[in-house]
Amino acid sequence: MTTLGLVGVPSSVAAHWPGQERAPAVLRAAGLVERLRQSGHEVHDHGDRPVRRWAAHPAAGEPNNVGGVIEVLDDARAAVAAVIEAGETPVVVGGECTLTIAVISAFAAAGQDVGLVYVDGGQDLQTPADHPHEPIADGMGVAHLLDLPGTAPALSGFGPRRPLLTADQVCFFGYADDEEDVHGRVPSWRFPVASVAPDPPAAARLALAAVTSVTSRFVVHLDVDVVNFLDLPAADVPQYRGLTLAQVTSAVTVMAGHPGFAGLVLTEFNPDHGEPDGSTAGRLAEAVAAVFRPAR
Repeated sequence: MTTLGLVGVPSSVAAHWPGQERAPAVLRAAGLVERLRQSGHEVHDHGDRPVRRWAAHPAAGEPNNVGGVIEVLDDARAAVAAVIEAGETPVVVGGECTLTIAVISAFAAAGQDVGLVYVDGGQDLQTPADHPHEPIADGMGVAHLLDLPGTAPALSGFGPRRPLLTADQVCFFGYADDEEDVHGRVPSWRFPVASVAPDPPAAARLALAAVTSVTSRFVVHLDVDVVNFLDLPAADVPQYRGLTLAQVTSAVTVMAGHPGFAGLVLTEFNPDHGEPDGSTAGRLAEAVAAVFRPAR
């Protein structure tokens, strides 16, 4: 069993509105750490980074509060770098989708090349140039990892190299936003929700075969909006065409059990949208722990 290095990044700075900054604390209260330890892994809990709450700081041609976003990413990258240096497998609990930029940057700075399996209801390929009327960095994470035209230089240049990833190192999994790459700019591996739903573990094995044909190790980005909001009312921005929580868990379990698995980033849980009795957080904490349990 590997040692999991748990880091909480309680921030909503890159989001549409506040709420996500509460996610790490709420998941801890729901027993996340204990459940992870019951999976059979040693867990080194590195604690939570400082809480950063959403604020409006618009600037023409840039995502909202881009300076604040960079501050969060700088801090998160340093925390993840310590986990990697310790030889642990990062489990990063956010927080926003942009956190994956910090995680990939930390691996790159450590001289470790990793791919990215992007388990998300969207592909996050928006740019400030394409979406000037919705300047939210949360929907732009992969665009900046790939340094697409029209991205914000402060984000696309966040790392020891630029771009941080090439398109063939990215695999989109479970998304429902068919319109997002209408220009065909990004020749990545793609497994939309319709191809995943019939057999999520089989789809996961195909996705891993694809991404590991390019890079031997990979990080899994898990945005809770890949789950149908009516099944798990957790996402910061709901979507209703997604997979069930059970389907997502079965797929990510295959990913976490692969020898190339390098870490997990959990994003977009907004406790303000969950059930008031705490059952949403409990189900999510249990699902995260379940993906690390050995197959029976």
